[in-house]
Amino acid sequence: MEGRLDAMDLELSETQQLIVRSARDFAQREIAPKAAALDREERFPGELVKGLAELGLMGVNVPAALGGSEAGAVAYALAMMEISRACASTAVTMAVTNMVAEVITEFGTPEQRERHVPKITAGEYQAGAFALSEPQAGSDPAGMTTAAARTDGGWVLNGEKQWITSGAYAGVMIVWARTDTPQDRRGARGISAFLVEQGTPGLRIGRAEDKLGLRGSNTVALSFEDCRLPDGALLGQEGQGFRVAMVALDGGRIGVASQAVGISTAALEAAVAYARDRKQFGQAIAEFQAIQWMIADSRTELDAARLLALRAAWLKEQRRPFSAEAAMAKLFASEAAWRICDRAVQIHGAYGYVKDLAVERHLRDVRVTRIYEGTSEVQRMVIARAALR
Repeated sequence: MEGRLDAMDLELSETQQLIVRSARDFAQREIAPKAAALDREERFPGELVKGLAELGLMGVNVPAALGGSEAGAVAYALAMMEISRACASTAVTMAVTNMVAEVITEFGTPEQRERHVPKITAGEYQAGAFALSEPQAGSDPAGMTTAAARTDGGWVLNGEKQWITSGAYAGVMIVWARTDTPQDRRGARGISAFLVEQGTPGLRIGRAEDKLGLRGSNTVALSFEDCRLPDGALLGQEGQGFRVAMVALDGGRIGVASQAVGISTAALEAAVAYARDRKQFGQAIAEFQAIQWMIADSRTELDAARLLALRAAWLKEQRRPFSAEAAMAKLFASEAAWRICDRAVQIHGAYGYVKDLAVERHLRDVRVTRIYEGTSEVQRMVIARAALR
């Protein structure tokens, strides 16, 4: 990996600075005051999504011709950190929707791009959804059983998907299915990707999951019963769906790393403010070495996580290989963010354990970053394979 970052510039461009300022201002003015209520009421942040779209944040790395900001992967990572700092539920809705827009832009036909991407970037679609996981196929997508069979003029889709973010609200979803036959199974090479619009006959939305965190983010199961799709619903080439998914997940891991950075930034800021204000034994608890060391460790890990996320985003923006770097960023940022949020609760003491203060929510929200877009264990597999090649 020597020489990979010889040209990386840590100074933000004017466009990147503008994206950060826009995201930070909107996040603190509009999102942060609503975050606790979204969590408490398990309410989808539909009104906030429209505001994000108006700022160009639902297509940060999407060409301007399709309604995107065309600001690049680094700007996207920075914006994700700002939105996550205010509300993780809103951020994950933004993250998955950006990912769907990017995937359709990269792999879609001109007709597919024109039909769906401008509706995503403009907020006409409240969200996009990424339907890969199944009840028995999470970390092993090649084990999926959802199948699409050719018919005259199109496809018939049957199967189930699980843990689908924004599934009840997405205007369009990317759905993966086997297009080989049981008699001619080809593993990952038998998987294809399809675009399925909300309201398509045969698509059924399951109940919203009652989750530990990200309670303002909609997560549902999907079922497809003789769901008929036109021939033009195929995204990319038949049998190349696994590659589409892996490309998307590489970019998605940058998004999750950025989410983890944003959530843990908010937690650390709260911990520092509380440590300065809270007095015990006649002085602020910030004066005690035990508290100072927790803050020092958290600040160090947070800066390291941020730099790893930005390195992966920069490599993606330069169109250089970034799979291992994205996995490193996601692994380290998610694991470090859990420790930072846990320390923030500890610094708050009993007050950190109740819902009156935000650090309790940050701890719940950050836990899933070690699971989705590939568990920490999967990231270690990706990193090890790259190192051993």
